[in-house]
Amino acid sequence: MGPTRKPNVCSRLSRRALGCFSRDAGVVQRTNLGILRALVCQESTKFKNVWTTHSRSPIAYERGRIYFDNYRRCVSSVASEPRKLYEMPKCSKSEKIEDALLWECPVGDILPNSADYKSSLIALTAHNWLLRISATTGKILEKIYLGHYCKFRYLSWDTPQEVIAVKSAQNRGSAVVRQAGIQQPILLYLAVFQVLPFSLIGILEINKKIFGNVTDATLSHGILIVMYNSGLVRLYSFQTIAEQFMQQKLDLGCACRWGGTTGTVGESPFGIPCNIKITDTPPLLFEVSSLENAFQIGGHPWHYIITPNKKKQKGVFHICALKDNSLAKNGIQEMDCCSLESDWIYFHPDASGRIIHVGPNQVKVLKLTEIENNSSQHQISEDFVILANRENNKNENVLTVTASGRVVKKSFNLLDDDPEQETFKVVDYEDELDLLSVVAVTQIDAEGKAHLDFHCNEYGTLLKSIPLVESWDVTYSHEVYFDRDLVLHIEQKPNRVFSCYVYQMVCDTGEEEETVNRSC
Repeated sequence: MGPTRKPNVCSRLSRRALGCFSRDAGVVQRTNLGILRALVCQESTKFKNVWTTHSRSPIAYERGRIYFDNYRRCVSSVASEPRKLYEMPKCSKSEKIEDALLWECPVGDILPNSADYKSSLIALTAHNWLLRISATTGKILEKIYLGHYCKFRYLSWDTPQEVIAVKSAQNRGSAVVRQAGIQQPILLYLAVFQVLPFSLIGILEINKKIFGNVTDATLSHGILIVMYNSGLVRLYSFQTIAEQFMQQKLDLGCACRWGGTTGTVGESPFGIPCNIKITDTPPLLFEVSSLENAFQIGGHPWHYIITPNKKKQKGVFHICALKDNSLAKNGIQEMDCCSLESDWIYFHPDASGRIIHVGPNQVKVLKLTEIENNSSQHQISEDFVILANRENNKNENVLTVTASGRVVKKSFNLLDDDPEQETFKVVDYEDELDLLSVVAVTQIDAEGKAHLDFHCNEYGTLLKSIPLVESWDVTYSHEVYFDRDLVLHIEQKPNRVFSCYVYQMVCDTGEEEETVNRSC
């Protein structure tokens, strides 16, 4: 059956004015977003390039804010034309912001100060300070000194909007130390904090004696994920490790005696000592071997996706049940394509348990369902497929005339990601409008032209297509964001030149009316 007919925008606005909603608190918000989705997808709506800028430092985007100069200058993209929110004072190289996360007030939590309910930027500086910065003014609200025993470099969410993990750079030792064959016992550190109010959960060391030759480690949803050069991935419970191996509970702002030194936790020069030191192998939750450590968990019930740990298996994905490692029926997914860039796969971020498999000429949305009469087994089937707009014939004929005048016809196969054919480059999901956004690129003469397509997340139907006015060079790095009524394209060119193109939703009033307005 096709999609059910929904009321038009006029009807929804009338119902909203009369308060014709159920008692569910989220109905009004969902109705408003439904109206916005209808406006975004209607034929008369256009997306206009309202602002273009260039920078020598990386450009980042998060929730209606564009960040420049290592997060020290913030521009709001919510207005009809981007405007500067704040610019922090210039700083030395040691004080520059290395990484940052946007924190937004979680619903239901009671916070100590009314100002804490406003959004904040959690930033990590090059000299190991963790800052909480007002997202609207740029004022530093809180600062925590992590310590000097390692170089902290990366921020990530353990639990989104609740717990952050601060990861250090890997300790590989100096060239002299490596040549001498001296083993580095501590490979990296993970500092874990509860955010707002800031409280320390603990700092964990990943050491070679316990974990072996680790190439990387991270924290996600309370799970410590440890990766090895061989492709092995191991999972441990961080809570179990903290309970078993925490040497001393530390509180930010409190006096502490550690290793013969007394100081205040989180203040310079004392910092925060590493208080979780694993002395024995912790209980292993799960392990699997995958090519390039590619490993994902998702679906309902829990499944995981890996690539068999052999180079010739690149582009082959196995979908298995987490409880018993059994392969799902039709669980081997391999896209029939010949391309320079490999396809990619991931669990759908809409929490539906579906899987998105992206290739150069098609986007498959797969669903995970129970096998009839066997609820313990699951199967993979296609929900819908989005196809690139291209010719079916992959063979290209070339005519050559010999010296004798004879015409010779030669044929060869085109690559699936041949730049002269429409090729998918970016696939994203707009959760508030429930739309899949797909960037398709075609090389026309010397330059590439891209367009952003909006597809129904439920059925895959094409609802809207937006041309991007700037050329798209497939050799550059690109990021495209679709956020409600905004489209933003960030491009990294050679020699560290970054460009940002901002598009806003506008109503197409026609050229004649526009001319009249300009003359007036």
